[in-house]
Amino acid sequence: MRTIAIMNQKGGVGKTTSSVNLSAGLARAGHKVCLIDLDPQAHSSLHLGIEVSGGMNCVYSVFAGEQRLSQVKQLVNSHLWVVPASLDLAATELELVDAQGRELVLRQAIATLAKEQQFDFVILDCPPSLGVLTINALTAADEVIIPLQPHFFALQGLSKLLETTALIKRRLNRALQVSGIILCLYETGTRLAADVTDDLNNFLTGSDPQAPWSKARVFAARIRRNIKLAEAPSFGQSIFEYAPNSAGASDYGRLVEEVVALGQKATVTATPAVSVAEVAPVIAMPSADLGISQNAA
Repeated sequence: MRTIAIMNQKGGVGKTTSSVNLSAGLARAGHKVCLIDLDPQAHSSLHLGIEVSGGMNCVYSVFAGEQRLSQVKQLVNSHLWVVPASLDLAATELELVDAQGRELVLRQAIATLAKEQQFDFVILDCPPSLGVLTINALTAADEVIIPLQPHFFALQGLSKLLETTALIKRRLNRALQVSGIILCLYETGTRLAADVTDDLNNFLTGSDPQAPWSKARVFAARIRRNIKLAEAPSFGQSIFEYAPNSAGASDYGRLVEEVVALGQKATVTATPAVSVAEVAPVIAMPSADLGISQNAA
C-alpha cells in the first residue's frame, strides 16, 4: 500500500483537484483507493458528491478517537472510497495541541485500516497550512506529491515546504520522500511556465542526495488550464466521469500512469519503527518549536 500526501501550504494551486482526480484515475485503472479528506473546507468530499451534514460520520471522529477509518469511509465509485471531512475538523488543531502523540494519530489509524481492508493507495488531501493535520499526514505518508502553479511566488513557497518535509523526515518519519511535483494551471507556450519548469528541474537535479526530495521529479504530465476541471466539482464528479474526453481527463490520465510507474520502479522498504525516545521530544514541543509556524510564514 502506498500512502501519498498531496500538499501545498498555498491555496488555489490545484491541490484538491489533483487529489480527487488522481484518486479517481487510479480507481478507474483498477486500483483500490481510499481518499482521506483532511481539509476542514471538505472540498474533496464535495467534489465527489459527499456533503457532510450534522451527525454524519467524518474524519473528525477518527481524530477524536470515537471511530476508526473503516467506520467512516464511504464507497463513491468502483474501487474508490472517501473518508469525508467537515468544518468540525478545524477544531482538531486546538483539541490535539496538548495531546500526547498528537502527530501519530493518523499513522495509527491508517495502520489499523490496512489490517481491516487492503488498499493499493491511500491519498491524503492536506489542508493549505502547516499545522497539526498536515504534520499528521506527513508522519503517516510514504510519499509527498506537490501540486505547483508555475509562478515565481510558488517557487519561494516550495522551499519552505521542502524544509518542512525534511524536518518531519528527521524527527518523525524516516521513510518520507517527495515523489514529485505536478505543474497545475499550466499555460502552454508561455515563457514563464517554461522558465519555472527549467528552474525546478535544475534544483531537483542538484539536490543533496540525503534530502527527502533528492529522488523527486517534475512529472511530465502538465495539468493545463481547462474549464471542465472547474465545472466537475459542481456536479459531484471527477473529471473522468464529467468530461472523459476533455484535456483535463487526458492530463490526469497521463499523471496516473506516471504515478503507477513510479511505484513499480521504487524499491519497497518498510517504514522504520520510531521509538518513544525519538518521538517524545517532538511531541512535547509546541508547533512553533518544530519550525512549522515559521515555515508557514
